Amino acid sequence: MALLAGLLSGLSEGGHAEGEAGLSDPEHGKYVFQLAGCLGCHTDSANGGEVLAGGRALELPFGTFITPNITPDPVTGIGTWSLRDFILALREGLSPDGDYYYPAFPFDHYTQMSDGDVAALYGYLMARPAVTIRAADHDLAFPFNIRQGLVLWRTLYFEPGPRPDDSLSPELARGRYLTDALSHCGACHTPRTLLGGPIESLYLAGNPHGPEGDSVPNITPDPTTGLGNWTDDDLGLLVKVGVFPDGDVVSGSMAEVVREGTRHLSDNDLAAMLAWLRHIPPVENDPKP
Repeated sequence: MALLAGLLSGLSEGGHAEGEAGLSDPEHGKYVFQLAGCLGCHTDSANGGEVLAGGRALELPFGTFITPNITPDPVTGIGTWSLRDFILALREGLSPDGDYYYPAFPFDHYTQMSDGDVAALYGYLMARPAVTIRAADHDLAFPFNIRQGLVLWRTLYFEPGPRPDDSLSPELARGRYLTDALSHCGACHTPRTLLGGPIESLYLAGNPHGPEGDSVPNITPDPTTGLGNWTDDDLGLLVKVGVFPDGDVVSGSMAEVVREGTRHLSDNDLAAMLAWLRHIPPVENDPKP
């Protein structure tokens, strides 16, 4: 919270230097946008939806979440949002009105994003075409439809702000940042409790109840149930092209992740992400039902 307060204070007094640089760097903003997965979630492509206008239904065990419009439309999108509003959404999971967001929006991952990446993403989104479409409301089962219950979820599972680890090399630190913050891999690959919180002991060890009801594989370096027997070339081919070592191609939500996100990874960032996936503890866990 102290880091967030410092950033907001700096912005109110003329802007944080890194943040200001991000706002004027559209190529960097586009890169952050791609790796953060904004396009896939906030575009209802299956039904011909307008780009970033929301409306995509995410079927989860807690109900159906409808993604919002994040175009700069001032009525139905985020056109009236200041950078401060945007920071609070990504870092704190709070709307401009102070309401809690449901963690179907992965603010618990985005909270670790750097000042420059947040500002660059904001600048990029605000330069997209505005679309006037109001997304439908969520359709959630009881008690998850009671937003006040998010206080308990946040108390149990939400730790705002970056999590620096000085013991990591620069490459591993970058790989961790890409995996945990920007690409929020754990949002799908880490299983959840009955309350929807991540089971940290099974970090990236596969999830039997992923997006749209599909199981999501174990991506720890476990040799039996994970990626321990994969070469770097195998991993790179999957992340960049969407092809498995046996020549099969990814499908479902992972195909979207590759198409809209990870195929854009720079060579250095790909190497960093693979290094992190090699570094994490192997966990034997088969998420398939």
